[in-house]
Amino acid sequence: MNTTLFCCFFSVSSFFFAQKPVQIAFLSDVHFQDLYGSFSDHHFKGIINPKTGRPTILRTMDSQLHSTRIFNENYFAFLKALDDIAAKGIKIVAMPGDFSDDGQAYNLRGLHKILEHYHRKYGINFYLTTGNHDPVGPFRNDGGKSDFLGQNGNPLGIYSKENIGKPMDKIITKDIAESGYLEILNELKDFGFSPKKEDLYWSTPFDPGSCENYTYQKGLQAAAYSERMYEVSKGFFVPDLSYVVEPVKDVWMIAIDGNTYIPKNSNESPENSSNYKGAGIGYNNVLTNKQHLIQWVKKLAAEAKKSNKTLIAFTHYPMIDFNDGATRDIKKLLGEKKWQMERVPQEEVAEVFAEAGLQIHFAGHMHINDTGIRRTGDHILVNIQVPSLAAYLPAYKILTIQSPDKMEVQTEVLNEVPHFDELFPLYQKEYEALQSSAGKILWNKDILKTQSYHDFMLFHLKELVRLRMIPDDWPAEFIKKTNNLNGEDLLLLTQNKNQLKAQGIRSEDFRKWSFNDLLLDLYKFQSADELARKDIPEERLNQYKVLENLYRKNQTQDSWIQQIKSVFTILSVLSHGDPADHFEIDLKSKEIKRL
Repeated sequence: MNTTLFCCFFSVSSFFFAQKPVQIAFLSDVHFQDLYGSFSDHHFKGIINPKTGRPTILRTMDSQLHSTRIFNENYFAFLKALDDIAAKGIKIVAMPGDFSDDGQAYNLRGLHKILEHYHRKYGINFYLTTGNHDPVGPFRNDGGKSDFLGQNGNPLGIYSKENIGKPMDKIITKDIAESGYLEILNELKDFGFSPKKEDLYWSTPFDPGSCENYTYQKGLQAAAYSERMYEVSKGFFVPDLSYVVEPVKDVWMIAIDGNTYIPKNSNESPENSSNYKGAGIGYNNVLTNKQHLIQWVKKLAAEAKKSNKTLIAFTHYPMIDFNDGATRDIKKLLGEKKWQMERVPQEEVAEVFAEAGLQIHFAGHMHINDTGIRRTGDHILVNIQVPSLAAYLPAYKILTIQSPDKMEVQTEVLNEVPHFDELFPLYQKEYEALQSSAGKILWNKDILKTQSYHDFMLFHLKELVRLRMIPDDWPAEFIKKTNNLNGEDLLLLTQNKNQLKAQGIRSEDFRKWSFNDLLLDLYKFQSADELARKDIPEERLNQYKVLENLYRKNQTQDSWIQQIKSVFTILSVLSHGDPADHFEIDLKSKEIKRL
């Protein structure tokens, strides 16, 4: 037997089996906004909360309920998640992007302070990668928001320049501008973007060195902003903050910066940040304009295999279709540009990275819980979607590396969050101000009666579906025709009562829920995958199965019935995806087992 080979095998085996399994927590789409932050150039510290007496910088509830994320309560959820992670003794936390909400300086400072606190107190090391909200563009850009909450309950604008934003009550501070890569690197370099002395290895896609001759000083040189530029389009050079790090022996974490900022106008200055398209499409643009990442991953995978390293990748964007195979039906029902279809990665993305040697990949961006698997020849790629703490269902993931070939993934849901209702008195003031404004669509103030963070986030989803998703995504005529239907009505569109009775189906049992309940449940499954079942009555789930079966057998050519049929098809597919709660990945057998 080859002695060198035996020694390498013994070294890896002894590490994984003699030591405690390595655990990594993944916190994605935190969208941190510092409720208790301050501006460096303005005295404003927020409005006084009568419940706590503290000045608070917050966004309106109205803006939250029209957004796919909340802006305020996730502050408390973030602290709760970090407390949980600390209590579990986990020392490595990866954050796959959107760690801030548009990368404003005051939010980055607040985030730095919190991460530094948990590092010093609990020894947690944080490794961040960028999302499309940090930065919004490759370079600093003036900006602001019109939906902060003012003292009188009306919206307050906070902008970085006087001549932008709506003509309203406003505050001007440079700290609300959207930071670029340089500002983010300078503020958060201690959290993965630059090497730590204790890291065993650290490198970037532009570093020609190898792990064999790595030194901390070489890592620092490679981490410099000027060393991390690439040509995204002819004549346009932008930063890429990707890196690979070995935080503990024999585990390599690849933090892929999947942001691809492509210029809109080739005649504009490369330094004009407003001339770049947003990065929200993700890996589809990596294939066309950022191919150096593919070659880099391929190189790392080969080196990891040679050096017996376990390779774990994380980035902001999914590598695999996150709709569990329902994408075609969704496009057919709603159209090519609804339901965030433009964010679905092409199949080529999974193929390219699987063939490059990547096997385990954690992603965010979509604010959903999901697992995607692609097998290409002898290769397997598992894409784990990490939910957001700022959306339903709020959760984070824990990866436990049992051995180089066997890993366990656990979803940790945040049902209870201390202080989640701390801002409710301020929202009450906002609601009263909205009531006195003619023509305003009011949000449902019953959200202020919720008793847990889980219920609060479920209510947020319900209002989001009512106020935004249904009006924006669904055909108006279809919604008009289905709006007043209940479950029994949907049943009787397939067969009459006698036919149903002959099959042992009591139509009156289906009256308890409406078509709007069905649509909400559809979005629950899209967001939470199998964990949505806990928030849907079991009787209704069984009735959905009956309806899906009856509509599948229905051969009518009526377009409206066909649309309803598609809804049940999509519901069935979304509710029967791969394991997404607690599961084991066996890379040797290329199988995933629900635990």
